[in-house]
Amino acid sequence: MQKEMIREFLAEFMSTFVMMVFGLGSVAHMVLGENKFGSYLGVNLGFGFGVTMGVHVAGGVSGAHMNAAVTFTSCVLGRMSWKKFPVYVLGQFLGSFLAAATIYCLFFEALMQFSGGVLTVTGPTATASIFATYLPTHMSLWQGFLDEAVLTGLLQLCLFAITDKRNNSPPEGAQALVIGVLIIVIGVSLGMNTGYAINPSRDLPPRVFTFIAGWGKQVFSAGENWWWVPVVAPLLGSFMGGAIYLLLIGFNIPRDLQSSSQDSGIYEEQRLSTAPKTSPDSPVASPLSPVPMTTSVSASRPPPQSVSSLSDPVLPLEHL
Repeated sequence: MQKEMIREFLAEFMSTFVMMVFGLGSVAHMVLGENKFGSYLGVNLGFGFGVTMGVHVAGGVSGAHMNAAVTFTSCVLGRMSWKKFPVYVLGQFLGSFLAAATIYCLFFEALMQFSGGVLTVTGPTATASIFATYLPTHMSLWQGFLDEAVLTGLLQLCLFAITDKRNNSPPEGAQALVIGVLIIVIGVSLGMNTGYAINPSRDLPPRVFTFIAGWGKQVFSAGENWWWVPVVAPLLGSFMGGAIYLLLIGFNIPRDLQSSSQDSGIYEEQRLSTAPKTSPDSPVASPLSPVPMTTSVSASRPPPQSVSSLSDPVLPLEHL
């Protein structure tokens, strides 16, 4: 249990399970309750706050990706080792699959009553859409592909902005809520076309479960063989969104603003401290770090500070 990859596998498994149980459950309310116990807004809230809860469950262990496209982009852009990619994705897929099975068991009686005991993918009593997304009749396959790619790109771009501490990131502890709000915003503004899967881990494992549970091979053939689009399009879109953020924003944040923000925090922390920090997350000693006393310096006379240290350009002048 102390091995890093095992911890991260379990973290991705549990966080994805939590997100998907809340998300799929909200869809089940809307479909099986015939809009009496749920609504499209309820689905957006279920997935949005499901993501928030997932981040709280595992954010401190694995980062709570809960999305194979986000993990893929992190690896491609060098933010994570490729060795971890199969570990993360396997945890996400298993968590999502188990969530689909859980919703199936919890809503089994309602499912049978609504469908008349016949599990269908299309038609007035179709229930496969509780678990996975399907291409609507008003869109072609490639229009749906573009829609999924663009929405996932927006997701990844905003995720990089939210988690970028050099930019205007939310306060510590508030990131999970802001990410959940992001999912809600994408759903209520852009989710009508394809159901905004924007996540291979959200769509493919529940689809496989429906194939096993009795919906049949139509879960893969419906909508011009739509099943592969929510797997491939989010990977491409997520990479594009992340790259656009880094190229247009991340690499262009002025260094003086970065150092000013970071050094002001360093100064306040060191000014109130009697000794330098030894944590691996602490910055290296600055000109304002406490100077240790030596036997050659009396207690009543502090050691003089060198001129070179006062002119160190690392800190803004107002801190001196």
